[in-house]
Amino acid sequence: MPEDSLVTADWVEENLEKFESDDPAYRLVEINNPTVTDESDYTPYEEGHIPGALNFEWDEVFTDKTERDIVSKEKFAERNGEGGIEADTTVVVYGGGRVPNWFALFGYWIYKYYGHDDVRVIDGGKGYWVENDYPLSTEEPDFTPREYEARGPFESVRAYKDDIDNAIEDGLPMVDVRSPEEFSGEVIAPEGLMETAQRGGHIPGASSVPIGTTLNEDGTFKSREELRELYADAGVDGNESTITYCRVGERSSIEWFLLHELLGYDDVRNYDGSWTEWGNLVGAPIETGE
Repeated sequence: MPEDSLVTADWVEENLEKFESDDPAYRLVEINNPTVTDESDYTPYEEGHIPGALNFEWDEVFTDKTERDIVSKEKFAERNGEGGIEADTTVVVYGGGRVPNWFALFGYWIYKYYGHDDVRVIDGGKGYWVENDYPLSTEEPDFTPREYEARGPFESVRAYKDDIDNAIEDGLPMVDVRSPEEFSGEVIAPEGLMETAQRGGHIPGASSVPIGTTLNEDGTFKSREELRELYADAGVDGNESTITYCRVGERSSIEWFLLHELLGYDDVRNYDGSWTEWGNLVGAPIETGE
């Protein structure tokens, strides 16, 4: 398990003093979305978080709700600087959600999009941390603000609508990470979530690899060997340009992470427009059924 992308809860606990220090070398960032907490088995930030962790809400820090886009480079840099983060800080993200790290890995993807070299995620997310009785704190840290310089953006990790058109035309692999019910078109979005589309189904040619199939029972990720086999069965072996997508780009950032960061497949992009864009496009082809 490489400590340059995925770290264990034990490793974080061993390094808590570094994360609690005002020194900007290490920072913990909890990333969640308040709209999904009703069905999430984790403690809300204000009721308990990893000591020293900052609170970066997904919709407030990593998205632009007016533009329906990711956060701007300027605002991303500003928020990180306010949190005492610098460009060479080791940033470790984690969170809960209906699946572990649901929104945390979207944050990870944004960090990579804006060129942050050393960002990592806690295997199993907050659910694993809480379930296994690691220490929690209700004290919100107040770090000295720093100057944060974002780079990029690095478009090689991001896919757009035109890239989907090309993937369909060229028969390139696309991974739909949503539930089987969303993939088939039986439902358009998970119950209770507002971001939706006019039509249900999936992008023609996409393979279904639901998030749950990538996880162990304790919420940690399956081994590299198991993941390679899982994706190979879905027609993804890293030899072709691959796109992941879901509903709004957060769940698909998890499997982008698995393919690009853990398995080391070079050309993997996350389509953050995902189904809320494709399912609303006039004339865009869709398929339904399994």
